[in-house]
Amino acid sequence: MPTSRTGRPPVQRAPKRPVPPRSLRDNPVLNFYTRARRGWDRPLTAYYLILGGSLLITVLGLVMVYSASQITALQMSLPGSYFFRKQLLAALIGAGLMFAASRMPVKLHRALAYPILAGAVFLMALVQIPGIGVSVNGNQNWIALGGSFQIQPSEFGKLALVLWGADLLARKQDKRLLTQWKHMLVPLVPAAFMLLGLIMIGGDMGTAIILTAILFGLLWLAGAPTRLFAGVLSVAAVLGLILIKTSPNRMARLQCLGATEPQSGPVDCWQAVHGIYALASGGIFGSGLGASVEKWGQLPEAHTDFIFAVTGEELGLAGTLSVLALFAALGYAGIRVAGRTEDPFVRYAAGGVTTWITAQAVINIGAVLGLLPIAGVPLPLFSYGGSALLPTMFAIGLLIAFARDEPAARAALAMRQPRFGRKRGAGATGSGRSPRRWNTMRRRATAARPSGER
Repeated sequence: MPTSRTGRPPVQRAPKRPVPPRSLRDNPVLNFYTRARRGWDRPLTAYYLILGGSLLITVLGLVMVYSASQITALQMSLPGSYFFRKQLLAALIGAGLMFAASRMPVKLHRALAYPILAGAVFLMALVQIPGIGVSVNGNQNWIALGGSFQIQPSEFGKLALVLWGADLLARKQDKRLLTQWKHMLVPLVPAAFMLLGLIMIGGDMGTAIILTAILFGLLWLAGAPTRLFAGVLSVAAVLGLILIKTSPNRMARLQCLGATEPQSGPVDCWQAVHGIYALASGGIFGSGLGASVEKWGQLPEAHTDFIFAVTGEELGLAGTLSVLALFAALGYAGIRVAGRTEDPFVRYAAGGVTTWITAQAVINIGAVLGLLPIAGVPLPLFSYGGSALLPTMFAIGLLIAFARDEPAARAALAMRQPRFGRKRGAGATGSGRSPRRWNTMRRRATAARPSGER
């Protein structure tokens, strides 16, 4: 053995362990990205996004309805909180519907598909009977319930098409019939065209556009081939062009795209231009809640179709971006629920509801920004209107129920909320089995329904 100069053997030193670079270990951006990605992949992420996002949009919408509708109510010799009280009542009823829908099993949702469709068709046909249907802004799509309360049955047609279409496609997929184009189209497309015809008789093209978007979303989720999808889209585009050409009102709305100043003549683009004025005067943080100028009679429909413009004026760019972020989170959560399920009905229904809410939000916000024609559709969960709020909140309850029904989410909720005073994780100790642990959305192969991330 070699020795040192002193005659003693050399000291054997342990090899040094490799030290990771400090740039990777101490990088705050990388650490934040890692933690965010882990949190984003948790079982209850979609559940919390849907529940929290929808409630925040509804509460913020109530605040903006109260602010935007005060002047309109006073001009009509009504109390300043008149529209707010009606919207608050609709929100409370909608919250009950949302809670009930979130607790219903999937089988009950499927059982409700045909009764809701039959009820929607009956009410939409009842609208066209003279003396029963009520015309609002040139569209006869309302039924008076007595007093100041009215209902718009076409809003419930959206929910009916989602539930019935999802149940129909799910049953055909179970029988492996969706590989044939006739089974994919019939009777889904004829039934959708029947609903569209009842809506267009009343002149409401905005709701018809949303129903068409739901139909395309269901066909896309069912795996419609490109040529079939393009064919249906071409037919819808031709029909839409004919309906626009034959209506001076719709042609006028199309001519107001990109308008920045009121024009003289029959097409003045007053509403579109003053919506842009409201957004432009808001700045970064807005003029303050309740300090809008455009709502003092300059901006028509300030608390309904153009409430997003009042939001931009009072809350500024920060407020409008917050609303956009909430809708984006809601849309992402819906896509996540639809993509991580093995139940075909859940996939079609979640995709249909997500298409409905996302398309309606895009059309409304695009019209306020001057990028799309004014279609007369409200901003979901945000604008004034109980007829639009009630079915939308029920649809949100569907998404919550589907998000809770995932095996990983069920296990996580069971561990966090023990029943009848039992300790967490102690539910399975009595049977000799250890409790399951779910770390991510990737479920174990022994689960009842394995994950099928698409």
